Amino acid sequence: MTRPRRSSPRSRPIDPNVGLELQLDVGPVAHGGHCVARHEGRVVFVRHTLPGETVRARVTEGGKKFWRADAIEVLEASPDRVEAAWPAAGPGGVGGGELSHVALPAQRRWKETVLAEQMQRLAGLTPEVTVEAAPGDDERGGLGYRSRVELVTDGEGRAGMRRFRSHDIVPLDAMPLGTPEVAALAATEGVFTRRWRPGQRIDLVAPSGGADTLMLVDGTPWRRGRPDFRPNARRAVTETVPAGGAEYRYRVAADGFWQVHRAAPAVLAGAVLDAVGDVAGGTVLDLYSGAGLFTLPLAAAVTSSGRVVAVEGDEQAVKDARRNVHGLDHVDLRLGAVDRVLAGKGTDGDAAGEPVGPVDTVVLDPPRAGAGRAVVEAIADRAPGRIVYVACDPAALARDVGLLGERGYALTGLRAFDLFPQTHHLEAVAVLDR
Repeated sequence: MTRPRRSSPRSRPIDPNVGLELQLDVGPVAHGGHCVARHEGRVVFVRHTLPGETVRARVTEGGKKFWRADAIEVLEASPDRVEAAWPAAGPGGVGGGELSHVALPAQRRWKETVLAEQMQRLAGLTPEVTVEAAPGDDERGGLGYRSRVELVTDGEGRAGMRRFRSHDIVPLDAMPLGTPEVAALAATEGVFTRRWRPGQRIDLVAPSGGADTLMLVDGTPWRRGRPDFRPNARRAVTETVPAGGAEYRYRVAADGFWQVHRAAPAVLAGAVLDAVGDVAGGTVLDLYSGAGLFTLPLAAAVTSSGRVVAVEGDEQAVKDARRNVHGLDHVDLRLGAVDRVLAGKGTDGDAAGEPVGPVDTVVLDPPRAGAGRAVVEAIADRAPGRIVYVACDPAALARDVGLLGERGYALTGLRAFDLFPQTHHLEAVAVLDR
């Protein structure tokens, strides 16, 4: 699951080569949304281009080992190049739309290449994988999919997003990746037309169904053009997710953890259920469980004779999960960092319930950094027969798959989903068996 990122971009010293313009012959794609080129033997990671193109590029970051650059003119274009679907995310623009110049089928081939390269380089594996489109994305041209949009305001109070790898804010007049419901909410509240206080954060949320939209400004709900300070002001939305032939309802904090693609919860929950197989009567460990996206369908799959132990480190997410699993006595929610809970400790060193002993199946959906060695070792120590790993970063996934391989787990299945069109990001579901 992709977690909200609140940290500010890091500051970097200005290199004298920044601003230098180069002509580059562009090579293969690389993890991170750029392609690899070379200038006088130096590696240049260049964005807004495609393999095989010749471009004029401007250096945006220098360094001793490599440079970063933006393609500012295309001299020889790839047949996969299209008119940018979101020009504001082009060279010098905002982050979050770095592949909008690439045709959708080629975007998915790009992601397949990166995933395969990371699996080979970090795990020594060569699985075949196809990046699958989410329902409706081709018809919408890869736009209108984000049910959650976060904006910030610049020094003049204009709503926008941060420039790629920068503190600077680029003001916007629209956000085409947002669903129609998000766009309607932004128009109703005048998000892009009014002047806000500088430095504010604006969250636009339009859950499945679209009737439960909500806007938060610096965490405060807004209603009819003004802050809603009522004690009972709504701060949560209801999500409905079909999976495994059933439908599940979730109450989630508007600024809490949830998948941003309108179809992602159903796509991923269905993929996880397919991957775990028959778990009736067994014990499933659901790690990084958030508000319970997978916990509810897993609870139905294990039936009342089984058990689900869900572990999440965010207090608000666990609060949401407790409400969502209310009445399911065979679900055990644990609050605490995953590595500490698996070690029998809470976030502050306190005991976190009974020790998590042997389990039959593990499902984990870590943040972008992945699970890491400590969590991988704790999982393997419990000897589950199957591990289902949901990942939003191919490098972290490949590293952890390699670590699990050292403990006797073999990769037996891998699916990938294009749940972030116009960007280099993807979601993958890997199956490992002991």
